[in-house]
Amino acid sequence: MARSLKVLIVSAEVAPLAKVGGLADVAGALPKALRALGHDVRIAMPCYRMIEKNPNYSVRTVVKSLPVPMNPMTTEEAIIRRTSLNDGTPVYLVGHQHYFTDATESKKVYAMEPDPYIFFDRAIPFMLEALDWMPDIIHANDWHTGFVPVYIRVLHAHQPEWQKVGLVFTIHNLAYQGEFGYDLLWKAGLPEWLYHYEHLEFYGRVNFLKGGIVYSDMVNTVSKTYAREIQTPEYGCRMEGLLQYIASQGRLEGILNGIDYDEYNPATDPRIPAHYSADDPSGKAGCKAALQKECGFPADPHAPVMGMITRLADQKGLDLIAPIAGKILDIGFQFVVLGTGDPRYEQLFTELAQKHPQQMKAFIGFDPDLAQRIYAGSDMFLMPSRFEPCGLGQLMALRYGTIPIVRKTGGLADTVQEFSARTGKGNGFVFEPYDSTELLKTIKRALKTYQQPELWKRLVDTALRQDFSWKHAAGEYAQFYLRAQQQRKASVEAA
Repeated sequence: MARSLKVLIVSAEVAPLAKVGGLADVAGALPKALRALGHDVRIAMPCYRMIEKNPNYSVRTVVKSLPVPMNPMTTEEAIIRRTSLNDGTPVYLVGHQHYFTDATESKKVYAMEPDPYIFFDRAIPFMLEALDWMPDIIHANDWHTGFVPVYIRVLHAHQPEWQKVGLVFTIHNLAYQGEFGYDLLWKAGLPEWLYHYEHLEFYGRVNFLKGGIVYSDMVNTVSKTYAREIQTPEYGCRMEGLLQYIASQGRLEGILNGIDYDEYNPATDPRIPAHYSADDPSGKAGCKAALQKECGFPADPHAPVMGMITRLADQKGLDLIAPIAGKILDIGFQFVVLGTGDPRYEQLFTELAQKHPQQMKAFIGFDPDLAQRIYAGSDMFLMPSRFEPCGLGQLMALRYGTIPIVRKTGGLADTVQEFSARTGKGNGFVFEPYDSTELLKTIKRALKTYQQPELWKRLVDTALRQDFSWKHAAGEYAQFYLRAQQQRKASVEAA
């Protein structure tokens, strides 16, 4: 094993403490996998009211009053609390008398204004000094933590101990960047010279995500294909030039996410009505029957059930589904959707369900237990995304022997390969042109295979035997951290 590292993972959401999307799953599962490799991993996140008040988390205060100088005129006060994940990973909760107090449930976690994130990012180095724990690596995630590297490299540059710390930044979704006006610099206590295209300025705005990219030693995103895609105008969200430059320096990589195979295990999952595995897949039929009953569908074991669990947004390919939804039902599918988001799509699926109650069910909202029942009870799982940095849905579906139908983009391209009836290779069904007709053709290919029971049985067995656990990804991250340290050392020597 490579030498043990001390790593602080900084994230705005961490499962199960606070979860809005896939970032939370990563921030909650990666530390566990790294600790299994022998590394000392800890987490920092905002102290949301729902965590602080939950007796199950045994939150205790470790620093009662921590001064955090924000700018020449203002010093805020942080309270540092501590809890831990189920595996014992320490979690430091950065609290404030006003910020994060409205977050009484996960959907209220994110703030529209930048002030809470300025405070949170600024507090990180002071918190570590107060705890007397200096990590080898600080790993920040997405735009909310983009100023952590900025503060450390700009305002702590005079402290030698901070210049030795390797900084890593992960882009989970380039589309969300955290852009604000010029006056943010004063509020954040940052010098005016940072308002420059080589630093934080981005098309006349101050950009959190750019700060994380520019000031980190190494940058990664959550699949190898997405790391290439974001260097193109189509997927680069106007940052393709910067990302090409970072890549040319050897500082940009793609590391595919995993999922927690202990928590998401069809052989033991308490949230599903029957258990099963690759060695004994018989319980999946019971999960399907239970899902059909819950949705109000006829209890037909031969009817193909297609599931979709998603944020209801154009990015997820819902504009492809809208024109062909009726045709999907016409060819015999039972279709269940769980999600919330754009009112247009909430209305589309709700009206379809009202018109076709025997074939269509729309659950508007998010229910993690219901999500597991859909993963386990569906035959197929639909993910026709316009872009998908990694995607966890297809990994979850495969884990539960549910066959993904996906567009070839980002992490979907890295994890799902077209099934060949001739060779038996592949684990799903794939299309590439962003087109409703191509999607419908792919769904029909999946249906044709489903109608050949022995072939489908083989495909389900392949899915159940896939391994997209965090074990492999954690090893890649450990090596990535070492490269960040080497990059940091080279930067210090060159200065």
